[in-house]
Amino acid sequence: MRMTRITAALFSLLTTVAHAGDCQPSIWGIDDQRGATNRMTEESVIAAAQLVQQGKTHPLGIVLKPGMPAYPPRSVQLQVVQPGQHFVTDTTTIYGWDASSNDDLVQMWLGVGPQLDGLGHMGEAGMFYNCNAGKDIAPITGLTKLDISKVPPMVARGVLIDMARHFGVASMSAGQPITPDDLRAAMAEQSVTINEGDVVLLHTGWTDAKLDTAPEEWGRTIPGITNAAASYLASLKPMAVGADTWGVGAVPAIEGDKIFYDHVVFLKQNGIFILETMNTGRLARESVGEFMFVLGQARLQGAVQMIINPVAMW
Repeated sequence: MRMTRITAALFSLLTTVAHAGDCQPSIWGIDDQRGATNRMTEESVIAAAQLVQQGKTHPLGIVLKPGMPAYPPRSVQLQVVQPGQHFVTDTTTIYGWDASSNDDLVQMWLGVGPQLDGLGHMGEAGMFYNCNAGKDIAPITGLTKLDISKVPPMVARGVLIDMARHFGVASMSAGQPITPDDLRAAMAEQSVTINEGDVVLLHTGWTDAKLDTAPEEWGRTIPGITNAAASYLASLKPMAVGADTWGVGAVPAIEGDKIFYDHVVFLKQNGIFILETMNTGRLARESVGEFMFVLGQARLQGAVQMIINPVAMW
């Protein structure tokens, strides 16, 4: 009996150590909730601002539309209302003058269209960034850690890698993978370098080609990076990685890859934020390889993701 108890205790200890080994605390400390935005410095912000030479600006968020395709069961609904007024003939009793106004009400998932994936969005085996267990931080009323309100304004050097151009097409094809070698080759061809703390965007042409003309196909499959390509990009230490697709990684995944595992590599393992469905078409058309990237997302406490419209300036 005594040996059985000792064996059980030893097994329990080894199991605990094994699980602890699966969790790697952040390089920025066990209490960190900012992830790779810690790479942003006063000097890097000043350097990013110096990239604005032509005075041009471009919205990186695509236009959101009620009913647009989204990862199931996500959706967007919008109602325009005139609360307490409804365009009555005489509104002087309401405001004291003949006012006309509209208001609006939205029911939607925050993970629709152009979005920022926070560090609490995806983990593995119940564990999220910086050794945070999902059961401890994710009540239905909102994340208690790693939520969007902890993300500071992102101001950085942005770089575009035009993968469609690399493959010689207007749009990459459904499920087409992007490997580390593909990234390296495209960067060399386009004279793109990635510095620590940069925001890296990939242009595949997918959204420009498919969202309006083939919305079901647009939402069913996407070209994107492989698991190995995610690890390669993470090794370059960017602040955020994004694409003009709704998932960044290829869907379906190539044989041997885990679908959506790029999210784990970026978010859980490295604290790197993800930017989805970015409006990169103009940057690709005008061969804008680097630009100033600015994002100040809505700071909704407890939110996992957020609809965004970052601005590229050059």
